[in-house]
Amino acid sequence: MAAPTSLPSWRSRLLWLLLIWAGGVASLGLAAGALRLVMRAIGMST
Repeated sequence: MAAPTSLPSWRSRLLWLLLIWAGGVASLGLAAGALRLVMRAIGMST
């Protein structure tokens, strides 16, 4: 299974890094939102 010639290996690695980074940022944002909701629910509003 040959890789497409239009996509060099460094570009695919960079794409993977960007996807992993974006996933990490999104999961941290979701965790922060959930923590904010929990804190508001128990009366520790900031």
